[in-house]
Amino acid sequence: MTAPLDQKNMDRPLKHVRKALAHDSAIKHVRGSATYIDDIVEPVGTLHVVPGWARDAVRGKIQSIDLEPVKSAPGVIAVLTYEDIPGTNDCSSAFGGDPVLAMDEILFYGQVIFAVVAETRDAARKAAVKAKIEIAPITPILTPEDAVAADTTVLPDYQFRRGSPETGLQASDEVLSGSMFIGGQEHFYLEGQVAMALPQEDGGMLVHTSTQHPTEVQHTVAKVLGVPDALITAEVRRMGGGFGGKESQANQWASLAALAARKTGRTCKIRLDRDDDMIMTGKRHDFKVDWKVGYDDTGRIRAVDLAFLARCGYSADLSLGVNDRTLFHADSSYFYPDAQIRSRRLRTDTCSNTAFRGFGGPQGMLAAERLIDAIAITLGKDPLEIRKLNFYDGERNLTPYGMPVEEYEVMHDLISKLETSSDYWTRREKIREFNAKNAVLKKGLALTPVKFGISFTLKHLNQAGALVHLYTDGSVHLNHGGTEMGQGLYQKVAQVVAEEFGVTMDKVVITATNTSKVPNTGPTAASSGTDLNAMAAKIAAQEIKDRLISFLCEQHQCGADAIHFGDNKVIVGEQSFALAEIAKQAHMARIQMSHAGFYATPGITWDRESATGRPFYYFAFGGACAEVTIDTMTGEMTIDRVDILHDVGHSLNPSIDMGQIEGGFVQGMGWLTTEELVWDEQGRLRTHAPSTYKIPTASDLPEEFNVELYQGTGNPEATVYRSKAVGEPPVMLANAVFGAIVDAVASLNPGEVPDLHAPATPEAIMKAVQDMRRRKASS
Repeated sequence: MTAPLDQKNMDRPLKHVRKALAHDSAIKHVRGSATYIDDIVEPVGTLHVVPGWARDAVRGKIQSIDLEPVKSAPGVIAVLTYEDIPGTNDCSSAFGGDPVLAMDEILFYGQVIFAVVAETRDAARKAAVKAKIEIAPITPILTPEDAVAADTTVLPDYQFRRGSPETGLQASDEVLSGSMFIGGQEHFYLEGQVAMALPQEDGGMLVHTSTQHPTEVQHTVAKVLGVPDALITAEVRRMGGGFGGKESQANQWASLAALAARKTGRTCKIRLDRDDDMIMTGKRHDFKVDWKVGYDDTGRIRAVDLAFLARCGYSADLSLGVNDRTLFHADSSYFYPDAQIRSRRLRTDTCSNTAFRGFGGPQGMLAAERLIDAIAITLGKDPLEIRKLNFYDGERNLTPYGMPVEEYEVMHDLISKLETSSDYWTRREKIREFNAKNAVLKKGLALTPVKFGISFTLKHLNQAGALVHLYTDGSVHLNHGGTEMGQGLYQKVAQVVAEEFGVTMDKVVITATNTSKVPNTGPTAASSGTDLNAMAAKIAAQEIKDRLISFLCEQHQCGADAIHFGDNKVIVGEQSFALAEIAKQAHMARIQMSHAGFYATPGITWDRESATGRPFYYFAFGGACAEVTIDTMTGEMTIDRVDILHDVGHSLNPSIDMGQIEGGFVQGMGWLTTEELVWDEQGRLRTHAPSTYKIPTASDLPEEFNVELYQGTGNPEATVYRSKAVGEPPVMLANAVFGAIVDAVASLNPGEVPDLHAPATPEAIMKAVQDMRRRKASS
């Protein structure tokens, strides 16, 4: 069912919703008392699991394995191989091809071949390196170009096509083309991959798992152990970050813990070493993008041809949805009259790339911004002019996949307000003056939009359940299928439930996500966690409250309009009762005070096969203006100022939303400037620790950082309290930083488009600078 709009709730003053309340675990986080899986008290006899792999081998056939030195090492209880798996040796989310333990072939550097089970983690780690493994090497396929040459993919090609792009390009006044490389990104969650499995009666298993998708872990563990799903319970109270890296990637580690527990009959825990975690788990997809754009003499786009070549890794994992979303967002905020947007999902002998905040959308949007920058630089116009000229509007509001952009006025208004608040044009003039006077330091400025579709593009995932109990003392038990990874989902849902019951926040007890309470859940992903789970919880609370209202109407011979909930009380006409008193009366009258709420997002009609329908419930909008300074002698870059205006509808919790916007921007900034993944020619990941992989630090933040929430009329769709999703869209605000760097480099040779790729590290900036100087010298 879908939730009807409760106009009475919309009109009355709100006590909890739309308030800047602290994260439910904020105090625990500061004190260090928040319990993560590694903090759970281990039962007596707990064993520790460590994965074993061929550290000197990359890709090849397994010729022989000698595990005797491992088995005889001190403290070792068991060594597990694929032969110990009673069920199916696969931990994939959908398509197969992801063995829990390798059988006869190593598909990528770091693939797990065996698992050591020992009395201590240190003992298991020391034993794991003692294996003697002989591999017959196979030349690995590593890059998108390698995969194209070998014509090897993990999934079929896919495209959106509208009109005749070939004709549109021929009819254009000007045509530009080029290629762009967009790098991947390591999730770098603070809490690494971890799971603890406790054997239960009759072959059951309780698995504490750091996952964004408990139901998938439940299903995968059951599949690996060869038991029904109902015998497996997956539970997660909180994660120390996820960012997509714990959507499907948690399956393998939970399965290994459960397999070890099944084998030994004892509780088993696995916690990956940071290096192993980075080597063994998937990243954000990296792309080579071949682009071509036709436009008229004003800069208005006539036709677009985009080809995205994605490095997916050795298996499909979540590459279908990720790459589809890249195509969905390859328009950014711009109307393409004729368009061909293609995707190849290439198989490479590297770890399988996976979900990452934005789920392919950031890569698509960055490619679109390259088109705009190229047009502007070539025409000698300001990029913001070209952006606004190509925005969706009333007559040009249909996306390449056929969905209308109905809220284009919000985007126009938001960008206009940001243009003013950031003092864009005054700063543009000052930057011109600065660049004219400085030969070494160059400044750049960019203001870029965000339009991000909210919903899972796989229709069946747009559903959620929640379990709510009202106890006779007036307290409320809250459980739902969403997972908490620091983003504040639990807090927002609790605020909604407290609002519905009219109770203070201390009356709502948040409980761990558990597959035995709410079954068949979807992942907490696609920025839909609050939209789905808060609405399901709201429906559950409404149902219980409606039962109480019906009971009170009968008891007091009054209408429902005479009954109001608030401040832990229930007002019935002129009388006031404690909610606890009403709950006791209802219990004595045998009124059910528990309900399993369910919500399915309405209006999602996307059909992938025909590429028609509506894939998103709505769009979230935003804008960012960034100013940078580059050193043309070293390639070093500093971000001088960032202004952000972001649309969250009517925010459920402004402080949490502001944190998501700031954090998302900084994470996107890292992806586009400092976080570089490097594989050597043999396919070994060389950036597998903080010493070689640079995430942003406090010193990388803009000197001036202004963030505001857009004050609009709220979400026009019937979302919970007219709010909008906020998890992923802020990542793409960082496109402004990349655009500003392009702008700074372009100042060296006006009219020439810099050959700058992402991430724009000092080395990448320096290469682009040198290329611009060479071109200028040769012109």
